[in-house]
Amino acid sequence: MPRKQVVVLDYGSGNVHSAVKALVHAGAEVELTRDPRAVAAADGLLVPGVGAFDAVMHQLRAVRGDELIDRRLAGGRPVLGICVGEQVMFERGIERGVETEGLGQWPGTVRELRAPILPHMGWNTVSPPEGSVLFEGIADERFYFVHSYAATEWTLEGRNAATRPRVTWAEHGEPFVAAVENGPLSATQFHPEKSGDAGIQLLRNWLSTL
Repeated sequence: MPRKQVVVLDYGSGNVHSAVKALVHAGAEVELTRDPRAVAAADGLLVPGVGAFDAVMHQLRAVRGDELIDRRLAGGRPVLGICVGEQVMFERGIERGVETEGLGQWPGTVRELRAPILPHMGWNTVSPPEGSVLFEGIADERFYFVHSYAATEWTLEGRNAATRPRVTWAEHGEPFVAAVENGPLSATQFHPEKSGDAGIQLLRNWLSTL
């Protein structure tokens, strides 16, 4: 079976090489690029994200990453966001009083978690919904988180049971969105590439949908 072609979007986000290595380990052919033709042609696009919501959005827009992501999703082409790469899929983010417009793929606001200790850093369990493909075989595993901000509400509903987004939750001070599977768009708040064997299996599960 041919290896799936995955582009990791190279827009200036830090620490992308661990994501590239994890995808290779999971069985993909991987290219780190922002070239529009390569992004459009790939079986899958991974959008990493490290740092502040505002900075990531500025970097994405500087290389027209917002258009590349939107174009892929409009054509039903799979995209996976990781960490802030998940957060920017929402309508807006609020960090230290600064409100920034996100990519708007999902309604909702990313804000600081109400928790006694921030950042939320380390291993945590998640609660995937029935029928999750990303978490098939790894629903009881722990995953590695590093963040202080998250989406804490989910309001988007599908037209019917078949199109209803599958939302996975975790808890740190309060419940927050840990992962989403919504048609061609999937995302995780945690870092699969830092989550050991369970993270590699999650990437394999995603590759199986491409």
